[in-house]
Amino acid sequence: MLPRELLGTAQIPGGDQLRLISHGRDFMILLDRNELMSTRMRGSEEALATMSCARLTGRAKPRLLIGGYGMGFTLRAALATLPPDAGITVAELIPEVIDWARGPMQELTAGCLDDPRVRVIQDDVAIVIRSSPSAFDAILLDVDNGPDGLVRAANNQLYSEQGLRAAKAALRPGGVLAIWSAGKDDAFARRLKRAGFWVDEVAVRARGNGKGAKHVIWFASHMDDRKMPVSG
Repeated sequence: MLPRELLGTAQIPGGDQLRLISHGRDFMILLDRNELMSTRMRGSEEALATMSCARLTGRAKPRLLIGGYGMGFTLRAALATLPPDAGITVAELIPEVIDWARGPMQELTAGCLDDPRVRVIQDDVAIVIRSSPSAFDAILLDVDNGPDGLVRAANNQLYSEQGLRAAKAALRPGGVLAIWSAGKDDAFARRLKRAGFWVDEVAVRARGNGKGAKHVIWFASHMDDRKMPVSG
């Protein structure tokens, strides 16, 4: 059996330490003993992009904000779907994550960070949202294990009712807020509705082949933009 190799560590602002591990041709990012992401489990992160972009069909020059680069699965899937005149802002708080993408995971990154449609900001996505009124057609959030602040307690503000209202204000008319989670959270779904969103909750598999654990993506849109609520 091939041994695991520690490739790098990164301190999370206000949180614990991340570790980048390689195991043969696979990579994993760990928080303590929790596997936050892995090259073996990319299906739901890719679905976050493809299902969000499908909701923007027909929009001219769509503008997206992706919160959390991770291993770039969501970014690469969005780039493969969006037109040449699209623009994607990636907000990544931890600089080492981008260093890993350009370093040991360069082959996996496949040049996506250098795509002319991409702008990378090293900042808390919550700050980017608050400073960007009516700026985005879609906001895609995958900055934690879900709305429970496992990685960083400060992420809870992003998923609070106040944080969700800020995200709503950063969307253009007809825009979509898409939030990835490792599991269901009925209380959070209700919070989205209280913040003024219609909510479509979709279960997706962790692996691209339709296998693996079930993850959840909430697609939330302005109540003012919809005549009827989406089931979910």
